[in-house]
Amino acid sequence: MVPPRRRRRPWYRTRAYRLTRTAVLTVVLVTAGVRCSGHGHPAAPVRAGAPGAAAVAGAPDAGREGAGTPTPRSSPPVVRPRPGPKVARVRARPTPPTGPLPRSRPTTFRVPSLGIDAPVTGLRLNGDRELETPPVDRPKLVGWYQGGATPGEPGTAIAVGHRDTTKGPAVFAGLALVKPGKTIEVRRADGRTAVYTVDRVRVFDKSGFPDKEVYGPSRRPELRVITCGGLFSRRTGYTSNVVVFAHLTGVK
Repeated sequence: MVPPRRRRRPWYRTRAYRLTRTAVLTVVLVTAGVRCSGHGHPAAPVRAGAPGAAAVAGAPDAGREGAGTPTPRSSPPVVRPRPGPKVARVRARPTPPTGPLPRSRPTTFRVPSLGIDAPVTGLRLNGDRELETPPVDRPKLVGWYQGGATPGEPGTAIAVGHRDTTKGPAVFAGLALVKPGKTIEVRRADGRTAVYTVDRVRVFDKSGFPDKEVYGPSRRPELRVITCGGLFSRRTGYTSNVVVFAHLTGVK
């Protein structure tokens, strides 16, 4: 029996062809990888405005034209900001303590929280040694006891005013509503303004009025503001007095 003849393999299935194809693919892949990676160096971040920002910092082609991003032939000069003028530090001066003022008559009386802004007139004691009151026909006028301290002067200053008259509410109609911590401002004839801060508000019955507590002397500048309060009777008038206690806390 004659053995069958072997068929010849096609050229694309030969071992030589496979080796050649593998070598060619290897060369192509290596060449393409070198071109994409920029010679094996990772790209560095470029910050806008930095000197030499046109080229990638640290890359071997950064100083050669035609490699990557174009680089100017001469690097731009580094501009360093000039230091600004030195600002002198000014230390805040401590606020001097509020001291008493010399004598000067009051001209205007203000309680900003109550909307009171009234002129002032001087008052004296009558024949019975009682403090006079402002004229009834001028209900918006504040009376200031001339025998006591003037605004801001050491001692106890006394201001009085009507609560109402037969014609309606007067200057101190809402005096009992002033709150502790609110201010009272009294302008003086010399142009300065004494600022008092309210300490407390009290209502005293006229039959047991504490003269010493209200009118007693004081070493510091203090103020008492007095008006009528309590119940009203046509025969005897009001039964009580409203008294505001305040002390000097500032000068304008």
